[in-house]
Amino acid sequence: MKLTYDPRYNIAYLQLHCKNAKVETVRVSDELNVDIAPDGTVYGIEFLNANSQLMSEDRGNLVVVNEALGQTSELKWAI
Repeated sequence: MKLTYDPRYNIAYLQLHCKNAKVETVRVSDELNVDIAPDGTVYGIEFLNANSQLMSEDRGNLVVVNEALGQTSELKWAI
């Protein structure tokens, strides 16, 4: 999994799988696209208003929660 962010265009992309085929982009809203692989799996998610969508909660930090273990890790954005 890889998250890329381009502050020049205020766009972020969460890549869930390596691209090995052409994907179909589904427009969910004015601020969100989802790329679907031919087998129906989600390839990635494009955030078209990344500052608002990803940085408004948790002071813009990435918070990963392991619900089974009750553990939380936080990654600060280097922006």
